[in-house]
Amino acid sequence: MAKKTSKTPMPFTGPRHDTVLWFFLFLFAIAGGLVLWLFWPFLSVLVFSGIMASVFQPIYLQLTRRTKPHLAATITCAIIFLAVFIPIVFGVGALSREAYSLYQMGKNAIISDQVRSLIEESTILERINQVLEPFHLHVTGEQVNQAASELGKSIGLFLYQQAGTIAGNIMRFLFYFFFLLLIVFFFFVDGNRLIEYLTALSPLPQDQDIRLLNRFKDMAGAILIGNGLGGLIQGVVVGILFALFDLKSPILWGFMSLIASFVPIVGTGIVYIPTIVYLVLIDRVAAGIIFGVFFLLSFGAVEYWMKPTLVGKRVNMHTLLVFLSLLGGVNLFGVLGIVYGPLVLTGFLTLTDIYLDHYQKWVEEER
Repeated sequence: MAKKTSKTPMPFTGPRHDTVLWFFLFLFAIAGGLVLWLFWPFLSVLVFSGIMASVFQPIYLQLTRRTKPHLAATITCAIIFLAVFIPIVFGVGALSREAYSLYQMGKNAIISDQVRSLIEESTILERINQVLEPFHLHVTGEQVNQAASELGKSIGLFLYQQAGTIAGNIMRFLFYFFFLLLIVFFFFVDGNRLIEYLTALSPLPQDQDIRLLNRFKDMAGAILIGNGLGGLIQGVVVGILFALFDLKSPILWGFMSLIASFVPIVGTGIVYIPTIVYLVLIDRVAAGIIFGVFFLLSFGAVEYWMKPTLVGKRVNMHTLLVFLSLLGGVNLFGVLGIVYGPLVLTGFLTLTDIYLDHYQKWVEEER
């Protein structure tokens, strides 16, 4: 990569130099703003294309050793299509059916009836009220029934609407996905030239530009490989367990586990723990124990073996910061905040490190 040099002399000197420079910067800022406005509708596609290209780059580089870059990029995009698009298409239909079924159960009070019978056959509510008594709180069976019914309706309706949106706009989804693959293709082929161009534009020293880009690349890998693949594995395990033990909506709860795996600390425990409690309450203790064992095994294998192995120590970020960036990202950007939140935090922390290493002493000298 070429070093940043300034070989071209300034076109003007003297007082006019400042006027020309500021006028040029004004025009450049307007042009940059217009380009940003032009590309803004495709921001999500560009971000995910960059993440995909970063994650699948090792496969592309392996293929370039045996074939030409354009053919290697085409083959890698075909692998992405098979690994991502086809599972989404098949999963959306099944998820939509199960989510609608859950919504109907909540709407028709089927969940409420099941909870009511469960409470009547156990002493769990009495024990809960004994714990809450010092706080002057009391929970009735009707409150639990209503909460369970509303929760079932809310979860089912939300997932059904999301799946229905994808299914109802299948042509739009196809367009954006193939648009994403097209961008990924050119990122593979021309990515190095794009990076050289962007770093040449940046006034920062080249090593700091590369440091910033590498941190973004590492975080993208952590999100897609660490959380994405880890969540997929845990979601599949939950779905299989639900199917084996004849519990309702295995695909739905497998998907919920995949989403929950992005949340630090608790993770798939959001799905596992209520399921284990439910199984114990209906006297399926053995099934509850098996769920607990698989929860510990899958969670431990992903969090303490797979993620450190695949991602390593490259993304050194406190768990609380990751948790807050996920919550803030989802609050600001919706589901895409799962990706945007950590990336924004990564940019800030990397710039903070660069400031401490290179610029803090300048600021202190000016005081």
